[in-house]
Amino acid sequence: MDFRTLPDGPVRLENVTVPGWLLGRDEDLVRTDLSIADGKIAAAGGVPVDMGGAIVLPCFVDMHTHLDKGHIWGRAPNPDGTFPGALATVGADRAANWSTDDVRTRMEFSLRCAHAHGTRAIRTHLDSLPPQDDISWPVFAGLRAEWAGRIELQAACLVGIDAVTADGPYAHTADLVAQHGGTLGVVSYPVPDLRDRLRVFFRLAMERGLSADFHADETMDADAESLRAIAEVALEMGFDAPIVVGHCCSLSTQAEARAMDTLDKVAKAGLHIVSLPMCNLYLQDRHAGRTPRRRGITLVHEMKARGINLSFASDNTRDPFYAYGDMDMLEVMRQATRIGHLDHSDADWSRACLSNPAAACGFDAPSLAPGAPADLVIFRAREWTELFSRPQADRIVLRAGRAIDRTLPDYSELDHLMRTS
Repeated sequence: MDFRTLPDGPVRLENVTVPGWLLGRDEDLVRTDLSIADGKIAAAGGVPVDMGGAIVLPCFVDMHTHLDKGHIWGRAPNPDGTFPGALATVGADRAANWSTDDVRTRMEFSLRCAHAHGTRAIRTHLDSLPPQDDISWPVFAGLRAEWAGRIELQAACLVGIDAVTADGPYAHTADLVAQHGGTLGVVSYPVPDLRDRLRVFFRLAMERGLSADFHADETMDADAESLRAIAEVALEMGFDAPIVVGHCCSLSTQAEARAMDTLDKVAKAGLHIVSLPMCNLYLQDRHAGRTPRRRGITLVHEMKARGINLSFASDNTRDPFYAYGDMDMLEVMRQATRIGHLDHSDADWSRACLSNPAAACGFDAPSLAPGAPADLVIFRAREWTELFSRPQADRIVLRAGRAIDRTLPDYSELDHLMRTS
C-alpha cells in the first residue's frame, strides 16, 4: 500500500523534499510545498497535507531498455552468465519463440511494471534481424497507441554493424523504422571496415530524417574504440540529428590520455551517452571461478565534467543479458550511485534519470513549475541515504495528480510462455 492516502481534489503537499535543480537552485535537496489541481502543478492552494519531508521526483524516463527480450529467463537462462552466452541464448530463443503474441505479452508485462514503479517514458530497442523486424515493429506500434497517456514509447532497431549495407535487409529495416517514427539503431564493435559501415549507417539515417542510437564497446577490450569512430564519422559527415551511444565499457580499460581524448571528441560531436550499470556489472569481467576485478561502468564523472549529456537506464530485464531487474528506475539510481560512486560528488546526479534522458530522446522535460503535469513519485524518505537504503515499495505514484494502482503483475502470468521452448 502507499505510505499515505492523499485526498481527492486540489491538494497542497507541504514539507516535501525535492532536488534543488528542479527549482532552479544550486542546492542538493530543498524543502518546499507543492500544490496540485486539475492534474497539474499549481501555483498555490489545495487541501494541506504535511508530508513529513518526503522526497518528490517527477516520473522517470528510462531511455535504454529491451522490452522485446524481457522475461525470457524462465525458458532461456544464460548458461554461464557471459556475454557470448547471452548472445547465443537470445538468438536461439528468438528463432524459436518470438511470435507476435509472445513478444506482445512480455512487452506488456514490462510496461505494467514500469508504470507501477513511476516511469512515464521509455525507449526500447527491438531486435530487427529479418524476419523479426516485421513481427516486432507492428507489435510496438500497437502498444505505443494503447499506452499513450500512461507511458510514452519510442523504439530503436537493433542489428549488428555487420548487417549495415546501403541496400538489402538493413535498408528495409530502416524504411520500417521510418514508417513507425522510430530511431535508427545498431550495435557497433570493431570490424575492419567499421568507419565505412558507419558512413552507410549515417547516410541511411539522414536520407530518412532519423536520429541514431548505438550500442558500442560493450566489452573490457581496450582496443574497442567504436565510440571514438562514431564521434569522428558524425563530425566528418555533419550529422546533426541526436545521437545516443550506450555502454562504452571499454573506456574504463583504456589508457587515461587516450580515453580523455576520445571524450573530448564525444563532447565536440554532441553525443548523448547512456550508462547501463546493472547489466554491465553483471556481464563484464565474468570468468568462471574468478572474482571480477572491473565494474564495467563507463567514465561517467569524466563525461559529466565535459558537459556530455549523460544518463542511466535499465537495459535488460530478466533475460540472458541480465537475470534480474523490474523496470524500476529507482533501482537504477540506487545501483548507479553505488557502482559509480556518485555520492560525494555533484548534487544533481538525479538529472541522469530525469532531464538528461528526456533531452537525449526528445521527451518532454520534467518540471515542477506551475502548469506542468502532476506526474510525480513520492517516497517515504527525506534524504538520499534513506531513499537508497530501502526499495521504497510503498511509494506513491501520481499521474495527472491522482494516485495510480501500483499492483505489480504476477510472474505466473507468463508461465504459459515459459512452456513453449
